Amino acid sequence: MIMPIVAYGHPTLRKKAEDITKDYPGLQQLIADMFETMYVSNGVGLAAPQVNRSIRLIVMDATPYADEFPGETNLKRVFINAKIVEETGEEWSFNEGCLSIPEIREDVMRRSELRMQYYDENFEFHDERITGVLARVIQHEYDHLEGILFVDRINPLRKIMLKRKLTEITKGMVKTDYRMLFPLAKKKV
Repeated sequence: MIMPIVAYGHPTLRKKAEDITKDYPGLQQLIADMFETMYVSNGVGLAAPQVNRSIRLIVMDATPYADEFPGETNLKRVFINAKIVEETGEEWSFNEGCLSIPEIREDVMRRSELRMQYYDENFEFHDERITGVLARVIQHEYDHLEGILFVDRINPLRKIMLKRKLTEITKGMVKTDYRMLFPLAKKKV
């Protein structure tokens, strides 16, 4: 089932997400629905808060970056109750976008390596070092679990310049090819 993605300004995007147990109701279906929603929306990652669930769940498939970052493998993953334990390496800039903030892309600085602890879709525990584009996508999606958006990580002056566009997104004054929930959209009568 394709789920609507919540837009910038929705309160769920600013909450710190909660851990879940392996008995979380409908978990496997939710994971499948999130992958389907991500693919239909042309995303490479999707965090549960983006589909209005304040839980620590991320799905991602960074396969579209495989040609740009040769040698990277295992790019389709599920992360449950993820915790970034350490961020290391050089900071590097990458142009990021977000399904919850359509039509805006900005360069964001992030570390190149991280150590992360998480459970996979079978609730098997992992403690792993991750590098490259996979680390980049994970950090963006992980921020969603912490109530942080990529526009919070850009130059403050640049964010001020985007204020009008962000307000338009909140009000639903943006076109997307996927379903969205806009917090301040006027209802049609």
